[in-house]
Amino acid sequence: MSQKNETPILILTVLITAGLIAGGFWWFNNKISFNFNQVTKPQPTNSNPDTTKPESSGNTFASVQNVPTGLFNYGGSTSWAPLRLTVDSAIQAARPEFRLRYVEPSSGTPGSGTGIQALIDGQLAFAQSSRPILDEELNRAKQRGFTLQQIPIAIDGLAVAVNPNLNISGLTVDQLRSIYTGQINNWSELGGPNIPIKTYSRRISDGGTVELFVQDILGGQAFSSNVEFVSTTTQALQKVAASPGGIYYASAPEVVPQCSIKPLPLGRRQGQYIPPYQEPFVLPSECPGKRNKLNIEAFQSGKYPITRNLFVVVKQNSQTEQQAGVAYANLLLTEQGQELISQAGFVKIR
Repeated sequence: MSQKNETPILILTVLITAGLIAGGFWWFNNKISFNFNQVTKPQPTNSNPDTTKPESSGNTFASVQNVPTGLFNYGGSTSWAPLRLTVDSAIQAARPEFRLRYVEPSSGTPGSGTGIQALIDGQLAFAQSSRPILDEELNRAKQRGFTLQQIPIAIDGLAVAVNPNLNISGLTVDQLRSIYTGQINNWSELGGPNIPIKTYSRRISDGGTVELFVQDILGGQAFSSNVEFVSTTTQALQKVAASPGGIYYASAPEVVPQCSIKPLPLGRRQGQYIPPYQEPFVLPSECPGKRNKLNIEAFQSGKYPITRNLFVVVKQNSQTEQQAGVAYANLLLTEQGQELISQAGFVKIR
């Protein structure tokens, strides 16, 4: 063949080869890029490692995994009393290998603070708290060589109890603060009858409810010298029922169903009061045949002005205590646990 005929064939071969290489490169590059975009979806992160809500491993107590065997001491907040009665007994029936023993503090009164302190001191496997862990508690735990984890399991509200005959539509949070700091001393100052206000409270050392009240409602101010301190909510409610001007605050499930007092609607602004109970209000004369029930919707939505979480406090030391605390929280976070929490008068967190 002549050189003249070979030249077009050679050029055509080069062009075809170049086209095949370019096409293959384009296909390979786009194929890899497509797959890469498929497998690099952003993963969610936990921005607050101190407050963790682990995923429960099932819908019932029987389905929860990694539940240790043995006897485990626990204690803490008095607001948890209805849960210990209703939920913990059901846990014991379903998981007999996970034995729970409630322990009162060796010194002081039961409460969130004494429970967390007993946990740090090694007297409890885990603690129950009605307020978040304090920085000083985290520091004490760190000095002992471990950290603390708080796991929210339910929503609670603080309810205000007054004498059932007191004719007043409600209070703002600011007015409640003024009552307990001594700036308002007669119900007539709030549109009520001319009756001196008689304030009751447990001491700040008695538990998370009072600590939360002082911190969030009083803004760290001291109680008025007129406040009468009582040992228990039962004692306080008895005093309010017997005192025309009495007032007291406690966990909503401890106040709302009571027959001898009246739970008072609260608001962030005057006239915009949200009741802690479901309307219509059940009169004391209808109780105990009927009882007031919690205003669950207002607690969940945040419309009610004083709400909080209940926490399981876990010792993070990679020992059996940590396993027990996490297992207890997981049991409470199952559908069965959340339903029992609701039956005990608290609000489901899920």
